[in-house]
Amino acid sequence: MPEHAVGTQEEWQAARDKLLAEEKELTRRNDELTKKRRDLPWVRVEKEYSFETDDGTKSLPELFGGSSQLLIYHFMFGPVYEAGCTACSSIADNLDPNAVHLKARDTTLMLVSRAPLEKLQAYKQRMAWNIDWASTAGGDFNRDLGFTHTEEELKPFLEGEIPPVVKQMAVASGTDPAGYVAESPGLSAYALSDDAVYRTYVTTARGLEPTMGYYFLLDRTPVGRNEAGPQPFWLRRHDEYEDAASGATT
Repeated sequence: MPEHAVGTQEEWQAARDKLLAEEKELTRRNDELTKKRRDLPWVRVEKEYSFETDDGTKSLPELFGGSSQLLIYHFMFGPVYEAGCTACSSIADNLDPNAVHLKARDTTLMLVSRAPLEKLQAYKQRMAWNIDWASTAGGDFNRDLGFTHTEEELKPFLEGEIPPVVKQMAVASGTDPAGYVAESPGLSAYALSDDAVYRTYVTTARGLEPTMGYYFLLDRTPVGRNEAGPQPFWLRRHDEYEDAASGATT
């Protein structure tokens, strides 16, 4: 634990009250952004997509499963992966128990990946998830949203100095860096109205942090995320931690 300033209860309360005012302002600002997010224009999805699911081949409208809203997490599990992305797996741990609550609000939540359905089914069983998971079955769904990249597009990145975390995550997924970064994570939202599907929102990178609940909890601990420095990236699949109670890693 690093050295830190120590004060009286009164000093702490004064600093906390000041911080609370800023936190409330951030909450109000977030409410404004949420409204702007809802106000974005919808884009009709004209292209027909096909997905392989546990219940057979389905179209995009059929993925809604009786809801009028659909949230898709684009899970990094490429055709050459032997296991799902570690970070995406941690996100799915957070999404899985929320699916039933979202369903109660007319929203279907599911995962979509490019790997064959049998790989997804086996990994889902290993992770003990209940959330629905579909394979794009070689289609362009992820590519059209910018979540799949060609070798030519990746060439500048791969010819440079590849970050250690990319190498670490690639090995953990049973592939090489080129195979790993051919996939990107993302979240996309859809509305179904009068048999037409509309894309309403798409995000990636740090826009995905709301799906990573552990970060918001770590942000409130004394040390925080504590990810700086040369040590290996701490995140593991939930069945790979040596000490689940403390979160210790190899």
